[in-house]
Amino acid sequence: MSDCIFCKIVAGALPSKKVYEDDEIIAFHDIHPIAPVHILIIPKAHIVSLSECENNHQALLGRMLLLAPQLAREHGLETGFRTMINTGRGGGQEVFHLHIHIFGGGDKLART
Repeated sequence: MSDCIFCKIVAGALPSKKVYEDDEIIAFHDIHPIAPVHILIIPKAHIVSLSECENNHQALLGRMLLLAPQLAREHGLETGFRTMINTGRGGGQEVFHLHIHIFGGGDKLART
């Protein structure tokens, strides 16, 4: 998608502070962090949201979720972290390319 900011990051047209990359996934620091550690994990393929995923995305979703604790540990979140997937406009999604937020490391995280 030519107007998708995350697709532009995947293509290298926009810079990012990458922390992980493989053939299907890229992870980078959020440019508007809400915690001392705030990382986004995205698929390289443009998938609009979690609600657009199908059975053929199962392995990719599993790999993305398993990457979250690895990246959290690598960034000093040994005592815990939060993950979040906003889905659709009503779910707070602002960038319409599937992404998982990983955040932690501060008292900014409200308990729910």
